[in-house]
Amino acid sequence: MTNLWYQNTPRDFWQCQPDPPQEAWIKAYQEALPTLGLSHQIDDIDTANTLTLGEGRFGDDHWKLSPMKQLYYILKPILPRSFRYALRRQYSKLPPSDFQLHWPIEKHYVHFQWKVIQQLMIVLGQTSLSFRYFWPEASRYALVLTHDIETSQGQGYVRRVADLEESLGFRSSFNFVPELYEIDYPLMQELRERGFEIGVHGLKHDGKLFNSQKGFTKRAEKINQYLREFGAVGFRAPLTMRNPEWMQALEIDYDLSFFDTDPFEPMPGGVMTIWPFTIGRFVELPYTLPQDSTLYIALSESTPQLWIEKLKFIEQHHGMALVNTHPDYLMDSKLWNIYSSFLLSVKERGGYWHALPCEVARWWRSRSVDDIRQDPPELNLGTILLENEQVDVNLPMRSTRV
Repeated sequence: MTNLWYQNTPRDFWQCQPDPPQEAWIKAYQEALPTLGLSHQIDDIDTANTLTLGEGRFGDDHWKLSPMKQLYYILKPILPRSFRYALRRQYSKLPPSDFQLHWPIEKHYVHFQWKVIQQLMIVLGQTSLSFRYFWPEASRYALVLTHDIETSQGQGYVRRVADLEESLGFRSSFNFVPELYEIDYPLMQELRERGFEIGVHGLKHDGKLFNSQKGFTKRAEKINQYLREFGAVGFRAPLTMRNPEWMQALEIDYDLSFFDTDPFEPMPGGVMTIWPFTIGRFVELPYTLPQDSTLYIALSESTPQLWIEKLKFIEQHHGMALVNTHPDYLMDSKLWNIYSSFLLSVKERGGYWHALPCEVARWWRSRSVDDIRQDPPELNLGTILLENEQVDVNLPMRSTRV
């Protein structure tokens, strides 16, 4: 497979100013590689990226559905929803024992990045380094809200969801399935005018998008047409089925089809990171909070506590909290209350940079520019401190300019 993750080295991630020599970075990440907890013997960052961000640790057949799952998606349209929910609860009682990541919090990649910067300072003999801070406005973390609309009934509930978020000062993206229900174009336009974003959620939502490369390529042509028609720059694959190499055919700025860790999806796995990263031509914004369907349908949670606990970890490490919910499921009053409580709790906590997915993708690209003269005015420098072999990040002052 082509190396689609080459732009995601620790050097790219930290964006230190001034930039230390390449030899120092190599020594630092080689010392940190064991932190990833991989069973593979590796000594270079490209291989490490392929095994983590590229999910290579899960094997060559990772992007293929098992025959039983393929059969399920053939039969799914005729199965009652109550039966499908019961089946999912049975399947999702606990993460499978052979799942290679931790859930709901996977720490290895986060600790790897912190270990790299610690070792870099040791190699350089320094106790502090300046770097391009992760988020604008000196915010401790990024907050991104997204929704997938899977039925006409869900589409009819979108305004209710938008009203809730707008009343609390939030905005989100709504991802429509082009060829599953009749698209409400006036609704799309209204959402845009209110400050929300429109995205594309596959083509038919039938579980067959990635059955073959030839079939995907044919569908990708149609998806690209709908992206232009919807005025959209973002995509999420239905059921988070994915193949990073095939997806290079999509004409998108960002994708939402990957996740840091999730054993419950049709293609379980995870990219292990709580930050955006680049996959070839587009920026990937992995969801880092469990989906509402996992939280409520699979695990029968009755509060947003699992979301809140994960949020604390993300905030502690200056990551991106990205959640995916479905208007179709939010029609259930119990899940609606969970989501409402979550938004209220987040608003009360504060400390976040709240942005649309397209804005986060644009920001992450701008943060990675090589020429400091091109930096946007809000791009500030943070400080990494090393004391007693412990690394800490000092937030930039809001008035500081690079």
